[in-house]
Parts: sequence; structure tokens; C-alpha cells
Amino acid sequence: MPNHLIAGLKARAPHPDRRAIETAGGRVLSYRDLDALSGRLARALVALGVEPGDRVAAQVEKSVEALALYLAAVRAGAVYLPLNMAYTRDELAYFVSDAAPRLLVVDPARHGDLAGFAGGPAAPRVETLGPAGDGTLMEAADGLDPDFADVERAPGDLAAILYTSGTTGRSKGAMLTHDNLLSNALTLVDLWRFGPDDVLLHALPIFHTHGLFVATNTLLAAGGAMLFLPRFDAADMLRLMPRATAVMGVPTFYVRLLAEPGLAEAARNLRLVVSGSAPLLADTHAAFRARTGHAILERYGMTETNMTTSNPYDGPRVPGRVGPPLPGVGVRVVDPAGGGPLDAGQTGMVQIRGPNVFAGYWRNPEKTAAEFTLDGWFVSGDLGQFDATGSLAIVGRAKDLVITGGYNVYPREVEDAIDALPGVEESAVIGLPDADLGEAVVAVVVRAGDGGPDEAALLAGLDGRMARFKRPRRVIFVDELPRNAMGKVQKAALRARFSS
Repeated sequence: MPNHLIAGLKARAPHPDRRAIETAGGRVLSYRDLDALSGRLARALVALGVEPGDRVAAQVEKSVEALALYLAAVRAGAVYLPLNMAYTRDELAYFVSDAAPRLLVVDPARHGDLAGFAGGPAAPRVETLGPAGDGTLMEAADGLDPDFADVERAPGDLAAILYTSGTTGRSKGAMLTHDNLLSNALTLVDLWRFGPDDVLLHALPIFHTHGLFVATNTLLAAGGAMLFLPRFDAADMLRLMPRATAVMGVPTFYVRLLAEPGLAEAARNLRLVVSGSAPLLADTHAAFRARTGHAILERYGMTETNMTTSNPYDGPRVPGRVGPPLPGVGVRVVDPAGGGPLDAGQTGMVQIRGPNVFAGYWRNPEKTAAEFTLDGWFVSGDLGQFDATGSLAIVGRAKDLVITGGYNVYPREVEDAIDALPGVEESAVIGLPDADLGEAVVAVVVRAGDGGPDEAALLAGLDGRMARFKRPRRVIFVDELPRNAMGKVQKAALRARFSS
């Protein structure tokens, strides 16, 4: 039996001397180089006591070595656990206590912060890995034989644990199997038509499903190459974009790129521009198409399901819609109260079933059982609706639904109307406690420049666009909306800030 994920990623591997990764600084690794680097790291992991099924946690800066560590952990039969560099020592302590990794790899600059952290008989071993390829883990790997025999792993064995954002309590570890990751990557290779001649401009973080699995696994499975940026930088993006055929990003990327005068020329050779992890404004979609000729392809996924739907490669890409389900993936919209399926145009809970859906939450069988229906569908927590063509629109999170005076208000509908008004850059609609209505609809708005509307003008602009119960009772203006690392607006933070 092979190592299911690694064998699958290598099935279409190009000639070993073909380029796999090139950094922003010009360092180039071939597929042979990447295989050797991950092989040495896999040997180092085994020498450090990592056994099949053990968790390897990593809180390190994005680098070629960090990506090779992910591959090495999977090759060694371990379960990879990437962690955001922004997590504090206390947050890191929670993840370590919950996941119980055998090994924790951190940035050398943070090693001193962990003094005493690894005490106790069940504590992980701590090694370091820096963005320049420095650190104790690389020292342990240097000189080892790069020819590593991948540990056998079945399709259902765990390959990774990714912790959810934890906006409604403690983060939960989503268990992702070898086949969850491989099936999704192979589907995207075919659906988005990736091949050995493709070059992806990769500026996403690799602690998240978007940058680590959607981007990296897909390009490796296609035998393509990546231009690997440590983080998003508009100048670096424009400099390297003429050499790329594809870009994957979050909406913030495209908003910032649109502010750059050289975008149209830089994007001339692209064939595919993908956006995800947060809703893309229709204005951004239209502006990018007008400037570059490229219609951004929106898709929908989440930590627990990898990618679930996608706008078509050929055919119309409708702003605000995330397309039909991927081949082999089931998506249904049901009545949140009764559970029955809803017709096109009706809003309900999005449920998902397929090979992409995770195996459950780590050491949390109660939460796992609560998030799956009796007939095996994962309850996403997202509210959506299909149109007559079978294309899905996500209208918000169920926890963000505002119930005012007994009426349901879907924030996305109100946000779309507000965002279309002159002088508005973006908005977030939340529900705040109200003695009379239970919850009041409140709009938090970022103006576009100095000439944006005041509260009265904004509310007047909504006249006739929606029922009165949907209209905000109050408008709050801010300089920017709070976002997480992937660009999602943090409505829980807004509710906490303005609840008084």
C-alpha cells in the first residue's frame, strides 16, 4: 500500500528537473530538489521520534522549508498541524494541549518565548525552523539521506488537522484524511485545467486550507510550478505576474491590486484568477474585469470541506455566486427548522456530502455528531440559495442571521444594497440587542473617500430597495472592518464592540 496522498500528488509528476518552486528572491527548486528536501526532513522527523499517526505542529513563517515540512510530515505518516504565526503563547498552549503533538516546530525568534512551555511528561519536543532555512530542525536534516521510503497510509488515514477560527468558542480541530485532500486536488486540477506548463503566483499563507491545500496540492498534483511569495506584496505581485498563468487570492488581494497602475499590463498572460475565503464584492469583480479582461472565478469551501463549489472555467462567472457543486460533491439547501429541501430561490442551511468532507472534529465526538445529519450530510453553518441554473450563493452564516421583530434578515442582502450606494466602500450588517425588537439591524459602513454619505443619506438611499424591517435601524461609520488572516470580516468582533 502506498502513501495515498503523496503517491497521488506524484502520479502526474513531470520530469524531476522541471521547476517546482521559485521564491521571490530567485531561488529555484526542481521537483527533484523538493523531493530531496522533504525526504531529509522526513528522516529527521523519524529520528526525532515521530511515528505514524503522531501530530507534527508547526508555527513557522512561510518558506520553501515550511512547505517541505508539510510534505515530510505526510511522507513520515504523521498528521500535520499548521498554526498561524499570529497566535499568542496562550493560544499555542491550547492547540498543543488539545492536539498533543509529538513535535512542535516554531520560528527561531519565538523559541525563547516558549521557555518552560514544554515541561511535563506529555509535552512535545520543540525544534525550530526559520524562513531562511535555519533552525535546529534543518540542522538535524542536513546531511541525511534524501531517499526516504514513504510510510504507507490508507485513504482514510489522517493527513492533517486544521483548527477552525473559533469565532463561537474554542477552536476545533478538523480532521482531514489523505483522500479528503487528494480527491479535492485532483478534482481542481481537472476542473480548473491545470497542467505542467502552469505557473501559480502564490502569495497566500500556508497555515490555511486555501494556500496549503487548494493552491499547493493542486499545483503539485498538476506538475506545475509556483512563484512563492512569503506574503502578499503588491509590488512583488506585479513584478512576477507576467511570468504566471494563474493567481489565487482573497478579495483583499484584488482590491489592493486594483490600486496599482501597472495591473492591466502585468495580468496580460494570466488564464485564471481565483478568489475565495471571503465574499468578493460585485464592484471589485466588475472593476477587475474592466481593467484586465479577466473575470475572477469565485469558489466556495471551508476548513471542514476543502473546496465544495466553483464557478465554471468556461461560461458565465456571476458576481455573488460561487457556482455549482464540484464533480462528486453533493450540496443541498434545507429548511433550518424542518430540514426539508428547499427550491431554487429559497434561502436555507447549506449541507455538504462527498469525499472532500472531513472525518470529524479531533477528540470531540459530541461536536462531530451535532454537525452531521442522520443521513450523513455536514451542516456547514452557512446560509445559501441556489438559482434556477444550480449555482449557489452564500448569503451569510447562520449565527449572523438577524431576527428582528420575528422576521429573518439575511445580512448579505442588506450589505449588497448598501455597497451599491455611491460613496460606500464596504459594509457589514449585524444584529444588536433591542428591547423592543429582540435584535435591531445595524450597518457598520466604511466610506469610499471623504465624500461618502451620512446616516440619513445612506438610509434614504435604501428606500424602495427592500422591506422596511430589513433596513438598518442605525448606521455606524468606521475606518475599516476587522478581518482575520484570510480576509473574512469578523462580525463577532463588531457585535462585541458595538453591543453597548
